[in-house]
Amino acid sequence: MSRQSMHFAQLEQLTRRHFLKESTVGLGGIALAGLLGAESATAQTRVNPLAPRQPHFAAKAKNIIYLHMAGSPPQHDLFDYKPKLVEMTGQPCPEELTQGERFAFIKGTPKLLGTPHHFSQRGESGAWISDILPKISEQVDDLCFVKSMYTDQFNHAPAQLLLYTGSPRQGRPSMGSWVTYGLGAENENLPGFVVLISGGTSPSAGKNAWGSGFLPSVYQGVQCRSKGDPVLYVSNPEGMDRKTRELTIDSIRQLNELQAQQFGSPETLTRIAQYELAFRMQMSVPEVMDLNAEPKHIQEAYGAKPGEASFGNNCLLARRLVEKGVRHVQLFDWGWDFHGNSKGNDIKDSLPGRCQPMDQAVAALIADLKERGLLDETLVVWSGEFGRTPLNEERNGSKFLGRDHHPHCFTIFMAGGGIKPGMTYGKTDEFGYFVTEDKVHVHDLQATIMNQLGFDHTRLTYRFQGRDYRLTDVHGHVIDDLLA
Repeated sequence: MSRQSMHFAQLEQLTRRHFLKESTVGLGGIALAGLLGAESATAQTRVNPLAPRQPHFAAKAKNIIYLHMAGSPPQHDLFDYKPKLVEMTGQPCPEELTQGERFAFIKGTPKLLGTPHHFSQRGESGAWISDILPKISEQVDDLCFVKSMYTDQFNHAPAQLLLYTGSPRQGRPSMGSWVTYGLGAENENLPGFVVLISGGTSPSAGKNAWGSGFLPSVYQGVQCRSKGDPVLYVSNPEGMDRKTRELTIDSIRQLNELQAQQFGSPETLTRIAQYELAFRMQMSVPEVMDLNAEPKHIQEAYGAKPGEASFGNNCLLARRLVEKGVRHVQLFDWGWDFHGNSKGNDIKDSLPGRCQPMDQAVAALIADLKERGLLDETLVVWSGEFGRTPLNEERNGSKFLGRDHHPHCFTIFMAGGGIKPGMTYGKTDEFGYFVTEDKVHVHDLQATIMNQLGFDHTRLTYRFQGRDYRLTDVHGHVIDDLLA
């Protein structure tokens, strides 16, 4: 057969089913791309794309709970105490700090803005913590603060993409996808990567923050909800009982197995796995997402209220999910973009109220994990996507106090998972403008997280378009000083 004849023969096999399979916005992808699979099939062999796998070396952490404060909290008002900045509040910012700087909203010569809140040293470690975080203050000796984080991006969506995918542009796999690609899943009835959102708004990066990029879609995050159906489209349609659904899934599987034989596409195996996991999830997900199963005192500790969509609920769900073997749980809590440009967006009057439920839930999560013996094997990370300026934004003459976006330094904290507790790493200058000691780029954070899961971040790769890609791109190194 000539090459041209072979070409026409191949074209004849490009069915509508093949088109939907290959299309990144196909109907099947929209409805089911997030339903991770634990069991795939062909007519000859059974494949398990999320079977538990061994990392490169012995891991310190089995699971991750990443707590993202979407919009980025003001570190000067929570963790990075600067007495000199407080003393000089209202004075013009020294020109050498802002010369050549680009801001999202600040114009002209900005004024310095020290925190209006009180700080105290807490615990045996003596960590400086704002008094508007009383519950987290009680946990400081279990926490590792990194005050020298920095990023390359000063707008929300690119900064979130860089943090979670290693690139400020769309198309790369998210951190949770890399984790499940490397480790698989422990529970065949639950996804390996779950996303929970609170605050009423998705993060600026959207679903790209938990997408699988060019990795097989079986590794994409599954967004679950604490109110209504836990997973969209996973319930049986009206008039269909579970037995009928089982027969339907079996028939679809047989058709997909025939297609897998014909085309050999791994995405056909992924589709089989997604259908089968969706069927199992109909029973397992409602059970694990039911907060009524928790004792009242646990619900109250988190500030959780079953049936509501809240950060407290999601923190408690995160504990329940890792307890059931979910590898990576990603929480996004929207509402931390304190520009001070309106009422309710002020670091003096509004920030304490915004902190209260977060403070309660995060402290309860860490204490609960520790009491259950899960903290040692669960790495908890708390962060935003960048920092905030030590300058008052005063957008359009606003009299409210607020801070603009700031990529040069911000503070995160970690707990458990083999991270050294009760320590503060890195320093910033007297205004909290630049890092002065032990700089940590977001790629370094990614490398350190992967290290705790047992991976050399330079070796966990996937070949795409002729080259090997990894979460950390071509950058990043493990911060050994953070490791216990």
